[in-house]
Amino acid sequence: MRALAIDFGEARIGLAICDDEARVATPFGALTRDTDRRAIARLRDLIRQEEVAILVVGEPKGLDGVPDERTDRVHRFADKLRRATGLEIVWVDEALTTVEAAEALAALDMEPKRRRSDHDGRRDSLAALIILREAIDRGLVG
Repeated sequence: MRALAIDFGEARIGLAICDDEARVATPFGALTRDTDRRAIARLRDLIRQEEVAILVVGEPKGLDGVPDERTDRVHRFADKLRRATGLEIVWVDEALTTVEAAEALAALDMEPKRRRSDHDGRRDSLAALIILREAIDRGLVG
């Protein structure tokens, strides 16, 4: 089944997608988020267009592993998205995925100024890809 991974952020939502067999996962860009309503409408259109069957959402927690206000915020957004699409949501701990994504971009020798700003959403999309790979590796999709 085709899965879409979401790395939710207040400014941008990183996306990654996999094929029907969950063998190949690829970064899928990032959406600029101004309001939940607009972001959900764009995601709903994308989900229909790409024939997504399941959503994989990164679940932020504190460094101690305890849910915090960010966890609540992402859960509220994901619940709105679930109601708008009717799709199942699989949760994956997103601990340090943004850091891992930034390190991967650094390894690719992306210039430091661009790495910090990430205006094009590469880091967010790569973080979503890491979340999706984790879900695939754990057998949660596919």
